[in-house]
Amino acid sequence: MKGTIGILTGGGDVPGLNPAIRAVTFRAIREGFRVIGLRRGWSALVDLERDKDADNSHCYQVLTEDQVNRAGRTGGTFLHSSRTRPSHLPKPIVPSHLSDLYNDEINDVTPEVLKNLEFLNLDYLIAVGGDDTLSYAHRLHEEGVKVVAIPKTMDNDVPGTDYCIGFSTCVTRTIDLTHKLRTSAGSHERFLVIEVFGRYAGFTALLPAMAGAVDRCVIPECDFEIEHLTELLCYDRRQNPSNYAVVLISEGAKMKNSMSFEGEETDQYGHRKLGGIGDQIASRLKKLSPNYNEGRRINVVSQRLGYLVRCGEPDAIDSIVPMAFGNIALDLILSGSSGRLVSLRNGCYDNVPIESIMGQQKVVDVQKYYDHERLRPKYGTFERLPLFVITGDG
Repeated sequence: MKGTIGILTGGGDVPGLNPAIRAVTFRAIREGFRVIGLRRGWSALVDLERDKDADNSHCYQVLTEDQVNRAGRTGGTFLHSSRTRPSHLPKPIVPSHLSDLYNDEINDVTPEVLKNLEFLNLDYLIAVGGDDTLSYAHRLHEEGVKVVAIPKTMDNDVPGTDYCIGFSTCVTRTIDLTHKLRTSAGSHERFLVIEVFGRYAGFTALLPAMAGAVDRCVIPECDFEIEHLTELLCYDRRQNPSNYAVVLISEGAKMKNSMSFEGEETDQYGHRKLGGIGDQIASRLKKLSPNYNEGRRINVVSQRLGYLVRCGEPDAIDSIVPMAFGNIALDLILSGSSGRLVSLRNGCYDNVPIESIMGQQKVVDVQKYYDHERLRPKYGTFERLPLFVITGDG
């Protein structure tokens, strides 16, 4: 046996995670490796008990070809996931067997993670996640762990790659669901307000708009005036033979220099849960619409797509890209390389230093791709742009 590879998925689930696990496992086993699936993201390496007689089945499992082949046809992650951050672990979730050693309000249990990796005899670790999950993978790389990172997130905002697993399915579902919701908006001659994921980057709103799914879109990179949006949508409604208009709203969109949060609680990466901006905008549109509609109020359909775009099976691209990413991860391991991020750059599969994750935040280049006055995408030359047009860095 050449060694043991561990693989984990962290952060929010997206379609394409199971195909990535399948690709890694198939290739690794056939190359002579043993593969261990670490369960529930980084929490597996926090909760593990270093006792050969302990039941650690909740933390890891040995993967087989048959198991991952069946799971690889499905969405989500059969290894499960979490937003655990071992370097910032709150006291209430420190495992009982570590509570004597770590009893601060926030604890860095990385020393235990390193010991647990050694206990499992892992030669390489493959981490599949977004910038939060992969930032801790970078931390382990700095600690000397042989790490390979695979990017996934619907927001498509991991630096260093043009594409992250889950993005295509998210865009496909957004377009499909938007067209389905049109029937209700058109039947009642209303505005249709649709809220989608996108904390800091507006790719998931702007690309469906570029594909013609909506009349207007609002993204986190630019503050907007609600009165201006209302005026534009009233114009769009008048131009539509069915007398309705559609706008797509990123969850991180800022109206009058504010963001909409569902509560004060934050996760271990310091993020408050976003949500509700769509309903706020819908309410304001309804109130302001008489000003631009000859005194008559326009009612609004408001819908947050939420988990509808991240559940279920992956589309074709999110079945193919994870397969390629998994095989590139094995190529790196077979060549003795680590500390790398698997990437897709300028239409070609590649890899970059894992430090790329810690670079400048990846957001929409507003000057190139967004018309702030019209609240619409800009259309210029598409020559030599990536497959998804607006997803390249810089």
